[in-house]
Formats: sequence, C-alpha cells, structure tokens
Amino acid sequence: MAELSLRNVKKIYDNTVVAVQSFNLEIADKEFIVLVGPSGCGKSTTLRMVAGLEAITEGEIYIGGRKVNTVPPKDRDIAMVFQNYALYPHMTVYDNIAYGLRLRKFPKRVIDQKVREAAEILDITELLKRKPKALSGGQRQRVAIGRAIVREPQVFLMDEPLSNLDAKLRNQMRSEILKLRQKVNTTFIYVTHDQTEAMTLGDRIVIMRDGFVQQVGTPQEVFHHPANLFVACFIGSPQMNTFDARLVREGERYWVELEGMRVELSAEKRARLLAAGAASQPVVLGVRPEHISLTDGGDGVSAAVDVSEMMGSAVHIHVDACGRDVVIVVPVSEESAERGEDTLRSGTPVRFTFRGSAAHVFDPETGRNLEYPVREEPEERAPESGPPAREETEGFPPPPEDVGDPFTE
Repeated sequence: MAELSLRNVKKIYDNTVVAVQSFNLEIADKEFIVLVGPSGCGKSTTLRMVAGLEAITEGEIYIGGRKVNTVPPKDRDIAMVFQNYALYPHMTVYDNIAYGLRLRKFPKRVIDQKVREAAEILDITELLKRKPKALSGGQRQRVAIGRAIVREPQVFLMDEPLSNLDAKLRNQMRSEILKLRQKVNTTFIYVTHDQTEAMTLGDRIVIMRDGFVQQVGTPQEVFHHPANLFVACFIGSPQMNTFDARLVREGERYWVELEGMRVELSAEKRARLLAAGAASQPVVLGVRPEHISLTDGGDGVSAAVDVSEMMGSAVHIHVDACGRDVVIVVPVSEESAERGEDTLRSGTPVRFTFRGSAAHVFDPETGRNLEYPVREEPEERAPESGPPAREETEGFPPPPEDVGDPFTE
C-alpha cells in the first residue's frame, strides 16, 4: 500500500499532440480514485504513465515516496487490469493467475495458496481448470483481477475493466469491485468513461477533458458543486438542463430570471456568490432534471410535452421550453402507475419551476461556476484547433504465448 503523487505530468506525442497537460494529483494510501471523462480526454494515457507503459514527457510521478519516472513497469510494484483482460488463451485460469508469481520464483506451495485465496475472493474456484475461451466476459474479468490480486501490489490500476460487459454484468461487477476493495484494502486508480461507475466507486473523482483536469472532488462535491459547465453536464443522468437566463443581484440577495419567472437563490448559494463577487449579468442557468417540478398554478415556465419515457420508478418527461429540449424527472407512485397516470400525451401544455437551492449559474463565455472566484492563475486551456488528441482508449493487446507480463518480467 502506498500514496501516489503526480506533479505537473505532461504527455506529448510526436512533439505536437498534447494528450495530457499539467496533471497534478495527490492520492492517499488506500484511496480509490476514479479518472473519468469522454474518449480522448487523456485518462488512459495518464494511467499508462503511472504504470510505466508510456514515457512521461514532463513532470514527476512518485509511488510510496519513490520517483518512478524511469523505473520499468515490473519494478513499480503495481498491478494493472486491462480493458480486454489480456489473458493467455493457452493457459488455464489457475496458470493465468499464477503466471506472475512463477516468474518471480515463488515456491509452489505459496503460489497455490495465493491462487486459491484469490479465486475464493472472486468466487471463481470452480473455474480454475478451464481456459479463457470457456469463460464468459464477467468470468474473464474476474480472472484478470485475480492475476492482479495475487501479486499484492502497492497500487491497483484498472483501465475501463467493465466496458466490454453488458449492463447487468457491469452492475454486478461494480458491486464485486467494491467488495474487493474492502478485502484487499489497497490504493486503486480506476479509469472509466461511465460517470455512473465513477459516482458509485470513487472516494474522489478526477474529471478530465482534452488532457486537462476540470475538477477533483468527492462524488457529492462534483454533483452538487460542479466547477464549470462541462462538469455539470457530464456528471448526472439524465444530463443537467441548461437555459439562457439572467442573474440579478439586489444588495446581498440574488435571483435568477427565466422567461418571466423569478427565483431567489438559497442562502448557501448567496454566500458563495457574494464571496466570489458575482454581479448582475447574463448567465447559463443549470438545473438537474430531478430538481425540476411541474406546477399547477400560473407561475412557472410554460412548456409543451414532446414525449414521456417510463423508467419504472420515475417518468422522464421531455418538454419543449425556452427553445430547447428540457427533461423533467417525475417520481411515480405505485397507485398512479396502476391507474395509468404516469405519462403525459405529446402536446400537453405544462408549467415547471425549481427551488433556488437547485439552481447553478455559469459564465456564458468561460463556463465557470459563478459561485467560485476567478483563479489568479487560470488553468491553461487546450487549443481549440490543431491536430486531434491521440485516441487514448486503446486497449493493451493480450500478450502472445512468447511474451510475458510487463509487470513481472
């Protein structure tokens, strides 16, 4: 177990394409960190630099207080679970899990004990004599995780390990990873493009875009207090609704004005905006679908129903309002569902409103959350034009029969 430190880490390909820019992060011992963002944002490249599979262009990486910039993967005391499992097809499950230990010349008795302990943790004991081709995707992923567990590394690295599984298996494996974390109790760095995985697994989430870190925080922090418009729209499902609105300051009180409706912001938001020195100005207003409510009165924003999606415990109502599609999540009671009152017909006129505590206001030009002051040294932005970033979701191909594990050889 160890803490990690990434200091001003940068990765440039061919002296032109910036894949990761000025990445700084301190990871505590036994912390579960999730790197999340859209394809091409640099998250897998960052993980591969920690693993030693990609050379660092600039910056420093420390594992357990030791600088590892030039240390080969096998000497970093880390274990990595790849997106495509990277299992040896000609070996049994037992031999795949034991392979790294055999390369390190562990006694047969110790190898057998470690393999069977890992198999028991992952509930794959009955699969030890099978070969990978006889396993399902979820079982293969468990074997890949088992191969990492037996090494008892300081750090676990996981590169989109659930992306090849169907929805049901992904949910099941998320639970298994949480249980695994409690059992092995070590440091995890987990890469995903799925914000649901990030929110359910991480102690802290690192949200990336175009090679830059947008925000680092707990799942609650990034959901309730997004640093900018990108984070606000990326985290949360369905995506946050946005509107062109106006922020109005009168003394020490703030309102947002939208289509003739005026909503006063909560005391907490008022204090943040005052501390940041926010003035009256046009804003991008953000409100999450679950925080919007339909109203029967004359107040509220007028809209027309486009379509209703029944999602079981809630209905996602898409309405046309303010010249854009707006999603409203309406909880469904058992009684109303039985009576068939859970959907609205297309074209039905409705009105909606929201509480001041649920409103987020962003700068229309920079996307910055106005509740936070402008940084004295603004974070460098990725260029809007130029060559596209290299695809960073490339999986590490399964090693052929004559090639060993890069973390053990």
